[in-house]
Amino acid sequence: MKWWFKLPLYTQIAIGGVVGIILGFILGENVKYIAPFGELFIRLLQMLIIPLVITSILAGILKMKDAKSVGKVGGGFLGYLVITSFIATTFGVIVALILQPGKGLQSILDHGEKVETVEFNFVDHFLSWVPKNIFESLMNMEMIQIIFFTVIIGLVMLSLGEERVPSITKFVNEGANIMLKLTSYIIQLAPYGILALLANLVGKFGSDMLSAVVKFVIADYIALVLILLLVYPILLKITTGLNPIQFYKNIYPSMLFAFTTSTSSATIPVSLQVTKKNMGISERTAGFTIPFGATANMDGFAVAIGVISVFAANLYGIDITFGMILQFVLLGLVLSIGAAGVRGAGIVMSIVLLEALGMPLLIIPILAAIWPIIDMGHTTINIAGDLTGTTIVAKKTDDLDEEVFNAKNNKLETKTDTEEVF
Repeated sequence: MKWWFKLPLYTQIAIGGVVGIILGFILGENVKYIAPFGELFIRLLQMLIIPLVITSILAGILKMKDAKSVGKVGGGFLGYLVITSFIATTFGVIVALILQPGKGLQSILDHGEKVETVEFNFVDHFLSWVPKNIFESLMNMEMIQIIFFTVIIGLVMLSLGEERVPSITKFVNEGANIMLKLTSYIIQLAPYGILALLANLVGKFGSDMLSAVVKFVIADYIALVLILLLVYPILLKITTGLNPIQFYKNIYPSMLFAFTTSTSSATIPVSLQVTKKNMGISERTAGFTIPFGATANMDGFAVAIGVISVFAANLYGIDITFGMILQFVLLGLVLSIGAAGVRGAGIVMSIVLLEALGMPLLIIPILAAIWPIIDMGHTTINIAGDLTGTTIVAKKTDDLDEEVFNAKNNKLETKTDTEEVF
């Protein structure tokens, strides 16, 4: 079995997914005997949700440090993240509403829980975000309330400064590292959990689910391409006047590395060298925006949140109202900024999304099975977004050397750079 453990995780997940689909068709209703293994995997993921969300959001906010010290760099980059996350989620929702993945296939999930639509009232809805008792919210896994409370605490800690709350700041950062490590361990079980979950789904629902999945992947990638080819170039051109084509020529090593590793965090060293050698941006700017962006900027996942929300609503037979669309976009903004930049975090945050929307978790194994396929695109968009924001901020703060940026022979030796990464 040594060959198996030498395979990359995404390959193991793909193999597990294929084997699970085949077993589902072969075993039919007898898949109930292996279904508990899938349920165990889901429970382990659910176990992560609250501590991972709290620590990752707090750690992301605290990376801003003191607003006075980061000045224009921090404020400008944070504003950029909010704008692009909002746009990315909106694009995901719009494309999904056009293609309607999962539409007309709600009967395949009739075995699951029913979801009732609720008349939307904006004021009541907003007030429901504010917890009356945070411990009650934690006990009931009221994720929007937990996220709201966490963001408020993070902003208060930021206003106090690290020197006044050093112990709690250290605890948050160490807690985030622990939860990320625990997440990585549990994600190693994904091939086996997904095998059991997909076998159970196919055994119950047949091949209709596969057609819904294909439409989901297409919608996701269309939205990603639109962000890459329209949103970032337009923002770059309007705010800096720089050539978007030259920009993409400069950052291709980071995008390539991100596509092959599917982790924003692992791409940090490559991106730092790209900004210095290919774009003429000093560490004064890039040293802050690149690591912070790897944690806080998840435009790719923001796109996925939009698509997942529509996909889940269609499968569960929920009428999508304007109020729900607004909720999809706002959740995309909050959850994408809080998502961790490591492989597999998107699966966990998808559970958070469904919990926040009050939807069952029946589609999680489907998302987990296709995540390696879409996560390559997500991570590439994340890194392109980090570098777009870094370039905009550097240009605005006179920290970009245009001669280096426009040099025709810009080249980064990715072999050396990846060796430095590891």
